[in-house]
Amino acid sequence: MQAKRWASNVGRPVIQAFAGSLAEHKASKGVLITTSGFSRDARDSVAKIGTKIVLIDGEQLAQLMFDYGVGVAKVASYEVKKVDLDYFDEG
Repeated sequence: MQAKRWASNVGRPVIQAFAGSLAEHKASKGVLITTSGFSRDARDSVAKIGTKIVLIDGEQLAQLMFDYGVGVAKVASYEVKKVDLDYFDEG
């Protein structure tokens, strides 16, 4: 697993270096996370590499954080109610 906190997109050279590191450690899978995005060349490179590499960009990362409650705080909540028709049943 590798994480990049970048303002600009992560490019192909980073993917190739990561794939090389995975090969060096005899790993068959890897996850590369960035707070920004991935260039088209980077995504194309992942498709061509034999090693399984999962790319998670900033938007996906934020969604995962919200979904699993990691690094986020609850600010507000609200209650939704409906009319209980059984209460008004004359039977």
